[in-house]
Order: sequence, then structure tokens, then C-alpha cells
Amino acid sequence: MHKIFGEFQENLSDEQEFLILGFSPSSIPIQQRWRNNGLSADFVADYLTTFFPAIYEDPDPEGKRVEIKGAVSYIANELLENAMKFNDDNSSYPIKFGLHILDIASEITLVLLATNSVSQQSVHKFQSFIQELLESDLDELYIRQLEKSAEDETGGASGLGLLTMKNDYFAKLGWKFETVKQEPEVVTVTTMVQLKV
Repeated sequence: MHKIFGEFQENLSDEQEFLILGFSPSSIPIQQRWRNNGLSADFVADYLTTFFPAIYEDPDPEGKRVEIKGAVSYIANELLENAMKFNDDNSSYPIKFGLHILDIASEITLVLLATNSVSQQSVHKFQSFIQELLESDLDELYIRQLEKSAEDETGGASGLGLLTMKNDYFAKLGWKFETVKQEPEVVTVTTMVQLKV
């Protein structure tokens, strides 16, 4: 399987700044790891701010730095939570998180990615939600998902974090589903968020 949805860039250059974190799903129970998602997201946001305002010129560099740090912390936390929550419990494939800073023609784009394994049963359901997200009116979908989330006592997939990234941060979203191993088959999903700053 190799399927792309939305705006996904393959083969990101490693000639510009990037940071990759890896998490073994079997070393610490997910409940313990869950508490660390916010710490990891804040770490990534703090790491990123070391590059600003060095690569960014703005009349209010401190205000811009705070704005970018808040956006990156929110998006990183959502990506990590989703990767941990929807990781295939039967797979030992590591969860990966990455941040790339792309400077193309003096236009800075932050690319945040999270990769996790996903069960065969979850693939179709997730791909259907992605299609709905890509084809729907965002405001209407947001209201529908809020209502579903209020009715769902299990705390299942609401997609509100992804909708917030698009709505509030004008982020571009993309996904890649890929078979990375046969016998037993391991399918991964990489969620990519692109944020122009």
C-alpha cells in the first residue's frame, strides 16, 4: 500500500534544519507516555524558537516568536496524541515525530510529521474521515464533529484537532499510508502539517 491524501511532500530534504524524535511503543505504557506528549511538544516548540528571529524578519519579532511557538506546541501535541492513541497495539514499529524548517526563496515553511503504525481495521475508517475532511465545508464539519464528540462517551476519534489546525492556523494537511513490512504486515500512516510562518 502506498496512498497519499491531501498536501503531502515526500522526500523532504535533510540539507535544511530538522529534528526527529522516536518513541518505542513497547517501552512505556501509553498512559504514562500520554503525560509526556505536552512536554515533547513544548520541547519541539522551544527548539524551533532558537531559529527565530534569525531566519525571520518581522516588525514585532518577539510577538511573532510567541505566536509561532504557540502554534507549533499545539500542533505537535495534537500529532503526538493522535499517533499514540491510534498506534496499532500489536505492532512494535516505533512512533516517529519530526520537524523540518524549509526556507525556499526566503519563504519559511514549518513541516511537522508524526508516523505511527495503524491496524488494518482502522485504515479504511481513517481514510474515510480524511476524504470527508478534504471535501467538506470546514465550519459544517467542525459542528458535526463537535456534536459527535459530545455524544461519544468513549473519547474516540473526533478529528477536532485536525480541524483546528486547518481552521485556526491555516495549516495544510497531508497523509501517507504505506506498507513498511510484510509477514506480518505493518502499515504506517504519516500525518504531515505544513505551516507557513
